[in-house]
Amino acid sequence: MTSTQAKVSTPHGHSIRRILLRTLGVVAVAFTLGFSIHRISVALERSTEPAGFLRGTLQGALMPCALPNLLVGNDVSIYAQNNTGRKYKLGYTVGVNACGAVFFGMVFLRLSRWRKRLNGGGGSET
Repeated sequence: MTSTQAKVSTPHGHSIRRILLRTLGVVAVAFTLGFSIHRISVALERSTEPAGFLRGTLQGALMPCALPNLLVGNDVSIYAQNNTGRKYKLGYTVGVNACGAVFFGMVFLRLSRWRKRLNGGGGSET
């Protein structure tokens, strides 16, 4: 290459690297969550006292994250059979809904930012 030739970087290569890094990041987070959920599930199953509101909230929030473990064949408990009844079920419901609100809140926030970028920085659509 001569001194007059400029090195041209392709945006295509940059986007592939960015997608690969995001994919690896998602896989790392999923692996960490799956490992953690499996350990938490084992620890919670050892408890002999009935599950109450706080344990229901924790299990409800972690329930959607149990899917990867279930797909690879790990038997993860997503609901305590030995529970206090209404308090546990209320906690479980709060946990599932809070997890869904966080997940979908992040998705809709990202979509909103993406739309603003596509529309040239903002403005309301009519």
